[in-house]
Amino acid sequence: MAWKWPSGSSSSGSEEWTGFIDQGVTMEGTLQLTGTFRIDGNVKGNIISEQTLILGENARVEGQIEGNRVVIAGRYDGVIFAKGRVEIQAKGVVTGEVHSPCLVIDPGGIFDGRCHMLASSDAVSSVTIPIRAASSA
Repeated sequence: MAWKWPSGSSSSGSEEWTGFIDQGVTMEGTLQLTGTFRIDGNVKGNIISEQTLILGENARVEGQIEGNRVVIAGRYDGVIFAKGRVEIQAKGVVTGEVHSPCLVIDPGGIFDGRCHMLASSDAVSSVTIPIRAASSA
C-alpha cells in the first residue's frame, strides 16, 4: 500500500510513501522497499530501496544500504551504495563507507569512514578542453 502526503503545492513528481518503522520497533533481516520509507527504530541487516530512505533522529541502523537517495538524521553503521545523493543531517552520525556521486554533510553531522565518489548514472560523457601552451618568445 502506498500513500501520498498532502502537499500545499500541486507540483508533479511527489513521491509515494510506502511506510515506516517507528521507534520502539526492532527488526533484523532484509528490507526491500519500492517507495519512500522512513525508519525511526532499530534495524540490523540489508536495506534495498528504489527511491528515498530516511533514517530519522531515533533510528539506529546497522548493515548495508543500497538505494537511490539516503537521508540520515540518526545513527548508521555500515556501507551505503547510493545511485543519487547521501545526506547526513545535523544530528546524523555515519560510521563506515559511502559510495555515492553526491555526499552532503550538514553542519553538526558526523561522518567517520571512507567515501567513494562515483560517477552519476545520469552523467554526461566527459568533456575535453584543449589548452594552448604559452609560447616562450
